[in-house]
Amino acid sequence: MDAGERWQILRLHIEDQIPLTVLARDTVVGLRTLERWNARYRTGGIAALDPKRRSEAGRRRTPAELVAFIERLALTRPRPSIATLHRLVLAEAQRQDVPAPSYSTVRDIVQALDPALVTLALEGPASYRDRHELVFRRRAERPNQTWQSDHTELDISIIGMNGKPDRPWLTTVMDDHSRAICGYMVFTGAPSAMNTALALRQAIWRKTDPAWAMCGIPDILHVDHGSDFTSHHLERTAIALHVRIIHSTVGRPQGRGKIERFFGTINTELLSTLPGHTGPGARTPQPVLNLAELDQAIGAFIGIYNSRPHSELGISPRDAWVANGWLPRMPDSLQELDGLLLTVPKNRVVQRDGIHFQGQRYLAPTLAPFVGHTITIRYDPRDISEIRVYDKDTFICTAIDEAHPNLRLSLRDIETARRARRKQLRRAINDRIPTVATHETSRTPAPAKPRSRLRTYEEDS
Repeated sequence: MDAGERWQILRLHIEDQIPLTVLARDTVVGLRTLERWNARYRTGGIAALDPKRRSEAGRRRTPAELVAFIERLALTRPRPSIATLHRLVLAEAQRQDVPAPSYSTVRDIVQALDPALVTLALEGPASYRDRHELVFRRRAERPNQTWQSDHTELDISIIGMNGKPDRPWLTTVMDDHSRAICGYMVFTGAPSAMNTALALRQAIWRKTDPAWAMCGIPDILHVDHGSDFTSHHLERTAIALHVRIIHSTVGRPQGRGKIERFFGTINTELLSTLPGHTGPGARTPQPVLNLAELDQAIGAFIGIYNSRPHSELGISPRDAWVANGWLPRMPDSLQELDGLLLTVPKNRVVQRDGIHFQGQRYLAPTLAPFVGHTITIRYDPRDISEIRVYDKDTFICTAIDEAHPNLRLSLRDIETARRARRKQLRRAINDRIPTVATHETSRTPAPAKPRSRLRTYEEDS
């Protein structure tokens, strides 16, 4: 209890004339303590109510050599317990033929050590840097000068592809100057270079929503040392787009503090309001949302986040990015950007009826001269209603799935439908096998014939 807190109690006696016996009865402070406070106040004022530091008194009574001995032991790794330290000090005091300090004196001397000094001595420079080192928070001078990108596992359980609970991940791309979210990607499974590329693709290209104005190529991309951020794919893309990639120092994520705070905002403001939220220490809830529904909720929240005033900027991230009007550096075309960022599957041969990929058939009039030729396709796993066709890195055309010309299909949707169909067929087979077996046993046994295996054709894979 400091001098101010003591004065708040003693003031009732000094100014309001309440007897000390009544104060002792109504508070947790004893009568003799109140009398001692009153005496100190009468002689030295409020400053005299400040408690004396026992560690300083202990230092005055303890010889300097013994204090130095105690501090040296307290800064040695591994630090001995106070009881062990006190026993060592007793032996040292006997050796020096000086009065031995009490246990409480040794404890007070140890507790009076500078916390930064203790951290550096016992836990090393890394812990000292993270706890006590002065941090310089730099802000980019203009929009698109520096972007940050990072992943986080979200505190929510969703319905996975196999119908079981799953924990999704979020990749975001943030403009350092405006704190605006330029692009994002929600996915399940471990972070990969593909997820990073899709988030960057959305961040760089123009959005269909006019309120989401952020776009363009950054000068610097600040990332960590994850395998996806250090991939050759991202490195080649950065070279082609003239983007400088800066990796944060290993074990020092402070440079990405702004995007880390946004992840905290997502968890506290959005996910806590959604079904399936997994709070600290809470049981894993039953998932309700699927990946597409969570993606939609996060997209809507990002729109709100970009439009509302930021506590540090005083204006919204969108207004800070737009500023007084300027032209971002853009790729020549979306095809060029896709050629750098989108995944490259195995080569495909153009058939007479089009390009076969993931059980779909893609057509475009421009493919006529390439029938029988091997080409390369690129696609967005979130929308495989169309693919982009390349011949030796030269863009040819965009081929459309004619079966669903007006429907945006995702690769996950098709895979889910395939699994459901296979399960349906397996159930039908299992239902028929016992019936066939019962029917056959009622007849005269026939000579056993080798069972023919169900042949699987390439088209069935």
